[in-house]
Amino acid sequence: MSERYPLRTIPGYYASRPGIQIGTQLPGDASEEEMQFVRQLGVEWVMTGLPAGQEQTAANYRALRERFEANGLQIYRLHNHSCHNMEEVTLGLPGRDHKIAEYLDYIRALGEAGIRYATYAHMANGIWSTAREAIRGGAESRAFRLAEAREGRWIERTWQAPLTHGRVYTEQELWDHYAYFIEKVVPVAEEADVYIGIHPDDPPVYPLGGVPRCIFGTFEGYKRAIEMADSDHIGVCLCVGCWLEGGAAMGADVLEAIRYFGGRGKLFKVHLRNVSAPMPTGFVETFLDEGYMDMHRVVQALRGVGFDGAVISDHLPSMVGGRRAAEAYSIGYIRALIQAVNNEFGGPA
Repeated sequence: MSERYPLRTIPGYYASRPGIQIGTQLPGDASEEEMQFVRQLGVEWVMTGLPAGQEQTAANYRALRERFEANGLQIYRLHNHSCHNMEEVTLGLPGRDHKIAEYLDYIRALGEAGIRYATYAHMANGIWSTAREAIRGGAESRAFRLAEAREGRWIERTWQAPLTHGRVYTEQELWDHYAYFIEKVVPVAEEADVYIGIHPDDPPVYPLGGVPRCIFGTFEGYKRAIEMADSDHIGVCLCVGCWLEGGAAMGADVLEAIRYFGGRGKLFKVHLRNVSAPMPTGFVETFLDEGYMDMHRVVQALRGVGFDGAVISDHLPSMVGGRRAAEAYSIGYIRALIQAVNNEFGGPA
């Protein structure tokens, strides 16, 4: 049997090689050809979710994990979009306790199924974008122009400016609702042995639709939120792209964020994405080698803190050849960065 390496980042996970891992996104009903494509890219970790219509149960999670494992892949994260981005929880709306109970059942089911990691987003009104824009070679990508922002989206939900929930919310309200939520989550995550990485607001920093982005939209907000949780099972899913979107207004650059959270064992997963420029004016998501951040420096920082969790591509541009072409380009670039940085450090972490 080939050697298996335990991951320090997510205890309970084992990889076929040490050091920074590479993951990708696949649907739960991925075909054998799709899974073969991922293996050909040299990827063993998958971010996925149950096929539509299946009940969110431990038995179904376990069956999906076993299906991927039979095809040489491991599940790193299994999502439940119904309780990933919950306005009821973030804003303290009617139905909050029901959504929290749904989330806790999800975490328990993951643990029972042997899946040790979950990403969570604490945004009240989704991801905001403006019209897609052209990047290199006529590829198209997501863009955001603050002055033109009119709508937030999450899966099938949309929220409209100027006030997505009928009024302006205060920062203190958001902090109070977060405290109520995380106090209930921590003991369940610890008992289930599931690590939860909280994703940044997208875009961060600036209030949108009357809702402040003060908790997971700045470095100081993140620090306070993680300290409030006070658990080794609550940490960060660092979307490099979101951090770059915020720019100087984040209060710390992305390299400082990696060193701070990674150095404290709070960095659980990384989305590697580049953007054209920081806000306040706006940005366009672009190829990893074309944005304003040198991704080589990002991977150096990850290696410097001994990160051995999963790095994935994110928000792929529309390219000739479709999603597979975009993912192959991104994975190849990420793999080369990791190999180069490992050589600089004398080998993987």
